[in-house]
Amino acid sequence: MISRFLPPSLRQLRWWALLVIGLWLGFAIAALPHVPPWSMVPVAAGWLLVARWCGWGARAHRRPARRAWPWSLLPIALWGLYVYLANSFGIVDLGAVFFHLQAGMEAHGGGERIVTALLYTLSMILLLACFTWLVRMDHRWRRGERLLAVALLVTNPLLYGIGQRGAAIVTEDGAWLDRQYVEPVILEAPGDPPNLLLLYLESIERTYADKARFGNAYAPLEDLGERAVVFDGVRQVGNTGWTMAGMIASQCGTPLMPAGLLHDSQFEPLGKVVPGVDCLGDLLDARDYTLSYMGGASTRFAGKGVFYRDHGFDRVLGREELEPRLEEPGYVNSWGLYDDTLYDFTVEEIHRLERQGGPWGLVNLSITGHAPNGYPARDCRERQGEFDGVDILYSVECSAWLVRRLVERLEEEGLLENTLVVIASDHLTMRVSAWEELIAGERDNTFMLLGEHLEPHHEDVEASTMDILPTVLEAMGFVIDWHRAGLGVSLLSGEPTLVEEHGRETLNARMREETALQERLWEGLEPPQGPPTPPQPAVEQIVETPGDQAPEAPPEALP
Repeated sequence: MISRFLPPSLRQLRWWALLVIGLWLGFAIAALPHVPPWSMVPVAAGWLLVARWCGWGARAHRRPARRAWPWSLLPIALWGLYVYLANSFGIVDLGAVFFHLQAGMEAHGGGERIVTALLYTLSMILLLACFTWLVRMDHRWRRGERLLAVALLVTNPLLYGIGQRGAAIVTEDGAWLDRQYVEPVILEAPGDPPNLLLLYLESIERTYADKARFGNAYAPLEDLGERAVVFDGVRQVGNTGWTMAGMIASQCGTPLMPAGLLHDSQFEPLGKVVPGVDCLGDLLDARDYTLSYMGGASTRFAGKGVFYRDHGFDRVLGREELEPRLEEPGYVNSWGLYDDTLYDFTVEEIHRLERQGGPWGLVNLSITGHAPNGYPARDCRERQGEFDGVDILYSVECSAWLVRRLVERLEEEGLLENTLVVIASDHLTMRVSAWEELIAGERDNTFMLLGEHLEPHHEDVEASTMDILPTVLEAMGFVIDWHRAGLGVSLLSGEPTLVEEHGRETLNARMREETALQERLWEGLEPPQGPPTPPQPAVEQIVETPGDQAPEAPPEALP
């Protein structure tokens, strides 16, 4: 057996159990922001030194209690869940967790995350087994681990966040955000309404434009920005930090506050997505625009197809519709199409829309920059050389270059006449290889406008992605109520945004504490309250004559 080749001290189960616990403790600390990954080793070593000094699990302190189950097992498992989410995504967003659980995870890409989650689960089971052994063997741990269980529950950020959401039911003013909401209304339209091409770049935030930290990865987008209106300072607020939330924020002017108990069936995926508000598609559809959505990933994931079909889009094309059209069927990634082929289909779709006549709008979502490593297309590998499978900056450069090439191609083919081109990141990136550099300073989203009647310049703003909807509408020449739509304010109007007036912290706190805006978003999904009301028997209507009517109260008696 392998134990015969180990030093006597390492042949003891005690040290294997303590080593597992120490490694897990080190891993948990290393997952915190601004803590370097190598800190896992000294933390684990320090744990083992303390364990040796205290004699944890040593024979001298053993008073076995074979049937003792630690109170801390569930709290440790909950902390393990939080550490997994923090290590995988960087920032743990409870809104994203709740929304994806309700919207459905069908056709989820990123198979490597599934393998990682499985290995993580197995290691968590091993940790719980080792901790159970320690508590059963060492009576000192049995005496104190109930306090440990309470401490783990109290300090867990997941439970703290859930508690804050629960506090919304007792918030004194639970409708402040809802009162800021302005229903999107187009008051006037231009005589020749422009087409709209909205290009979402998955996770390609404007932070990458800092050459001191990220070199020339963002350079192709900077080239496009020289002839565009570029907005610096488009921040990310709560409930806008994943793809569906980012698209809804920028097209509906609202955060994506999950449906929660407003969902019509807790055991089925959402049948509608934010049905209570009008979004960009609804407004353009009412103006006789022909609308298409295109993305390389499945539209079944996270309610994407449901959202676009319910909000005015005529064609919704995802992996299921586009993959059969590939000339090379095997050229796909775990999410779906690579962006070089997606953009080829995008050009074809714009040709089709042009032939139909009338104004059109096309929304496109890329995949190249998707965390953790990206999915660089073959055309980029031929241009940039070999991809090591890890460096996110390689994928950032690829995504930026592909979208610049797409815009240039469309211009050469004359497909962008009287067309507003919007280039935006869907959200800030999640944990990637350049994570420490990204979180070292302030971060902002990509947002730029290219159009024939727009003078290229840079705008320094304090805004959020919710301000994109009114900005796009005004850039298209539409007149909107008070320069506002949803919670957004047009960045072309000079009016202060909610972020500028109240700050992100206030907005985020309100989202955690309020329910009125959530109820507006999901109006129509409320579950039925109790049994249906039985039909009332028909009652003969009695019509009063003037003489039967009670006299009105004198004016001074009226309240």
